Amino acid sequence: MRCPQCGNDNQQGAAFCSRCGTRMFAPKPASVREYALAQFRPSLWYYANGFLVGGVIAAIGGRLLYMKFQPIQIGFAIVGVGVLIFIVTMLKARTISWSLTSDRLIEKRGFVATQRREMELADIRSVEVAKRIFQRMFGLGDVTIASAASADYAIRLNDIYDPDDAAETIRKARLKRLA
Repeated sequence: MRCPQCGNDNQQGAAFCSRCGTRMFAPKPASVREYALAQFRPSLWYYANGFLVGGVIAAIGGRLLYMKFQPIQIGFAIVGVGVLIFIVTMLKARTISWSLTSDRLIEKRGFVATQRREMELADIRSVEVAKRIFQRMFGLGDVTIASAASADYAIRLNDIYDPDDAAETIRKARLKRLA
């Protein structure tokens, strides 16, 4: 193994460099490596208003085309706007995800420019589930994970399917990590 500090060749498996004393980087054993537990995304019901508006606008444009409204370009333009709203809503639905691993909870936001936030499972203070009336009708809810490291820091999983199961999965992963 080559020392990352001085470049000295050391024996395989050495914990420290024999020349400068720098700690050698050894790969973690397979049993300690981080692994994925769950992936969460907002339900498409969260974006229903965009789908509804896009569908209605496209339907209005289609109706104008069916009635042979003149100029015909207006009908095509309205259909195009409706389809564009629908496509933008689909892209928006893919811009946020939450990943639960054996060591941390990762929030990823964005499509072109991205933002990533992480919370170590050992730093989780509380896991809260909230369900508004319309969310309960569709089996959705919000899960808020508060950090013990900072009073302001929390990751909120908005409008996810089966929030009680998601919260329980996070709790179990946290307990397993602390054990």
